[in-house]
Amino acid sequence: QVQLVESGGGLVQAGGSLRLSCAASGRSFSSYAMGWFRQAPGKEREFVAAISRYNSKDFLDSVKGRFSISRDNAKNTVYLQMNSLKPEDTAVYYCAAGPLMWRDGRRYDYWGQGTQVTVSS
Repeated sequence: QVQLVESGGGLVQAGGSLRLSCAASGRSFSSYAMGWFRQAPGKEREFVAAISRYNSKDFLDSVKGRFSISRDNAKNTVYLQMNSLKPEDTAVYYCAAGPLMWRDGRRYDYWGQGTQVTVSS
């Protein structure tokens, strides 16, 4: 029932910033918890950030203080603001929707196609 489309990825130099957007279809966006995950070449998918329907937030330790997550229910959109980017942040970033704000991606029901973020040194 939900389709997710990410945008905003690209190539940026270390220390720079990007804002990722995830636009959702449907009229029940505000009922979902939303998460951001990433997967680098040769590595497992990992949790990055999540936001609940009540705007509670959770972050991977390595991005705390650098990344922020927000949602605009009127626009059916969740954002990931990424500042002070490092080469190790390079990955495909995915957004996901699920009933609760879990760190385990397997608990999310819907996924976007992903957007590439590349941070050069």
